[in-house]
Amino acid sequence: MGICVGLQALFLGSEEDPSVNGLGLIPSHLKRFDDSDKSVPHIGWNSANTSRTGEVTSESLYGLRPDSKYYYVHSYAVPYREGELEKEGWTVATARYGGEEFVGAIARQNILATQFHPEKSGAAGLRVLKAFLDGTRNSPLPSIPSASSTKEGLTRRVIACLDVRTNDDGDLVVTKGDQYDVREKSSAATGGQVRNLGKPVDMARRYYEQGADEITFLNITSFRNVPVRDTPMLEILRQTSKTVFVPLTIGGGIRDTVDTDGTQISALDIATMYFKSGADKVSIGSDAVIAAEQYWKGGKKLSGTSPIETISKAYGNQAVVISVDPRRIYVPSPTSTSHHTIPTAFPGPNGEQYCWYQCTIKGGREGRDLDVWQLVTAVEVMGAGEILLNCIDRDGSNRGFDLELINDVKSAVKIPVIASSGAGNPGHFGEVFQKTSTDAALGAGMVSFCISFLFTPFGGSVGGEDT
Repeated sequence: MGICVGLQALFLGSEEDPSVNGLGLIPSHLKRFDDSDKSVPHIGWNSANTSRTGEVTSESLYGLRPDSKYYYVHSYAVPYREGELEKEGWTVATARYGGEEFVGAIARQNILATQFHPEKSGAAGLRVLKAFLDGTRNSPLPSIPSASSTKEGLTRRVIACLDVRTNDDGDLVVTKGDQYDVREKSSAATGGQVRNLGKPVDMARRYYEQGADEITFLNITSFRNVPVRDTPMLEILRQTSKTVFVPLTIGGGIRDTVDTDGTQISALDIATMYFKSGADKVSIGSDAVIAAEQYWKGGKKLSGTSPIETISKAYGNQAVVISVDPRRIYVPSPTSTSHHTIPTAFPGPNGEQYCWYQCTIKGGREGRDLDVWQLVTAVEVMGAGEILLNCIDRDGSNRGFDLELINDVKSAVKIPVIASSGAGNPGHFGEVFQKTSTDAALGAGMVSFCISFLFTPFGGSVGGEDT
């Protein structure tokens, strides 16, 4: 059985590196997705259907079902051409991304290969793994949905975010910020304690069971006085991976650092520790802003040494998420600033009709002379695979996502964008999916109340299963 790159290795070769040959078991080549009409990498939940004619098959190939969704993350795929692989004895399940149909899974004799990740596809993926281990190649489907009810194509993702830090008693807790302040308002009852929403591993499992498409941990403590190898987030990932079978992202502390014993440790080494502990992606924040500033000051030349570049080179750009923390700066006209501006439907305090988005570092505490367009276009060139787009002005406000910011950033890059900050009720998720082309939406604290509402109208995938 081969998964993702394991599938790709079975073919003749790939555009990703034409000088490297595949095993050549299957006579076809991989092509890069066309990004003129969609985000690349292809990240998220999609189909794996064994029907070529639009009619739903009555048999399941290794547990695959036409009404299930599976988790994909890749930029290169095997284009599907009717009958080409079948004449060689292969059974093929396909998916569609934009106008492109590609191989989602392929099987012959004792070989099964999936472009998607069954180990990250919830209940649907676990069923595929079990069928392969049991040797159950074909089995009747428990029910046959009509062809019109089987939805092909990528779904929007709902991502649960857990801000993790130590509280005043030294315990790891999930907290929630209000304009980046994670302490309760002082009162006789709370005494200004760190907000405690629960234990990280338990909450991650609960969000997974409720249907979250991905789980993101943000380490907002950094554990500066702890040896890197003993960072508590490593153990959180290990324990979460035992019961949560959707992608895990970890952010915070992914930078070149000096360990407590004086040893120099690179961002790549830290990312490797996280990946080996169960993470699928790492999120980089302030260091991405610094790298982007150097990129523009250096005449748009890549240094080759930034955390974004080193990690994406080793693990692929789909493994690197850039967390962006911008705030609005209002201006009277586009000519009053050198930065990229947008007209806004929400005038500033003095009636300003335009604004630009200033990038910040240090958890939003320090503004930089860099706008959001400069940041996202730079990190895309460096090798980032996704943008996690926060908004300081909306964080903790419960007023909904900043739709103007999201649409502006989506127009600037080809990589997927995750909308974040401001969700206060389920309708805000519906609004961002309807009014922007964002690839995913992230919520914290109240996201569990949104999940069950969202999947029916917007095509989510509760553990890989459609609701």
